[in-house]
Amino acid sequence: MRTHIQTLVCNFSVSTQRLTLISLAAAALLAAPSATASQDSEHAHAETQAAPAKLVQIVRDATKQFVNVNAATAAGYQPFLGCVSGPDHGAMGYHYVNSALVGDGILDASRPEALIYEASGGGLQLVGVEFVVIADTWLANHTGPPVLEGQSFQFVGSPNRYGLPAHFELHVWAWRDNPNGAFVDWNNKVSCESK
Repeated sequence: MRTHIQTLVCNFSVSTQRLTLISLAAAALLAAPSATASQDSEHAHAETQAAPAKLVQIVRDATKQFVNVNAATAAGYQPFLGCVSGPDHGAMGYHYVNSALVGDGILDASRPEALIYEASGGGLQLVGVEFVVIADTWLANHTGPPVLEGQSFQFVGSPNRYGLPAHFELHVWAWRDNPNGAFVDWNNKVSCESK
């Protein structure tokens, strides 16, 4: 019996050493940079950069007609709340919302539910858009949150500071660069203080 236990202990020790060597070899391979891995990383980064640019361009093309806020109001967009500023930095700006689009449960990259403006000495300047869909309406026909041109929407529960029911939203800063990204809610380059 003792010989059998010694054999098991010896086999266990050898197996443990082999696993340790295999683990070290695998770690070394994973840590070592390779030309292929570097190229794959650069390719993935390029694809990530291309996807946002596509949605930003679609939005720019679709909303250039609303650079003048009077065209937006003529198309059914109305002021909603005042200027929305960030909790500790940045702002969103003045939202002009098309309530018919918010309530239809449809997301179309060329038809944003809200246009976002910033006040300046020359009036209101278009800086971005917000896509909005009421959560109950969306989830009645879909199993998960919306995605538009590869960009996932954020869920905003209710109650919220906007007085809206629970909804999904996505900002696209198509007309004002956002140093934190084209799809981040708050833009440090937008202000609620007139310029």
